[in-house]
Amino acid sequence: MAKNLFSLEGRVAVVVGGTSGIGRILSLGLADAGADVVATARRVPLVEEVAAEIEAKGRRTLLLETDVLDRQSLTGTCDAVLKAFGHVDIVVYCAGVSKRVPTVDMSDEDWHRILDTNLTGAVHTYQVFARPMIARRSGRLIGIASLSSFVGLHEVSAYTASKAGIAGLTRALAVEWAPHGLTVNAIAPGVFKTELNAKLLEGPRGQEFLLRTPMRRYGHLDELVGAAVFLASDASTFVNGHILAVDGGFLASGVNQ
Repeated sequence: MAKNLFSLEGRVAVVVGGTSGIGRILSLGLADAGADVVATARRVPLVEEVAAEIEAKGRRTLLLETDVLDRQSLTGTCDAVLKAFGHVDIVVYCAGVSKRVPTVDMSDEDWHRILDTNLTGAVHTYQVFARPMIARRSGRLIGIASLSSFVGLHEVSAYTASKAGIAGLTRALAVEWAPHGLTVNAIAPGVFKTELNAKLLEGPRGQEFLLRTPMRRYGHLDELVGAAVFLASDASTFVNGHILAVDGGFLASGVNQ
């Protein structure tokens, strides 16, 4: 019985930004849990690569290119998934960018690019996919928050603002859409090495993160899969508006020496 709670057999998941980093590992993890998974992003070669991995697991998928800054692109993706599978049960929003720069020197272009990708793209995605979920009175929306949803990080103010926004959006939509049968939650990863932050972690900031993480190591990307499967499955039917930290104890940490 407990095992069945975490099964995603018969579910259809769409992972937006699902072809690299955290998105890729969650796409494959949801497929391992039994879901048919559409991992979509802008780079077609990566879409094809992840789709092949999903199919190798015996799951169905589609090859769809999606731009989160283009609402029509998202609508086209949603329509294609509905046509192929009949419904969407799970949407995970993983698209994200960052740039370290002193805030007084930040260009408007960088500010808007980061906020638009990390936060506005999430709003667009949720709006598009929530409509058929509301009509069906069932759906799971899962975002990617951050340590910076809770604490300030040096010289990444746009990223921090966007991820604080994801936390607020998660709570607001959880309240608004719960009466329609939807749950809205997010995962807040601790420090995981990805293409997005690898260079940053090579310097003093990486050592500071390790010092402040009680487990004294970076997370492994596959350690995020359990949280995603939990939030997507029947194991979390009464979990709503929650930001689930997977951070090795970082947010719980005070003095570590």
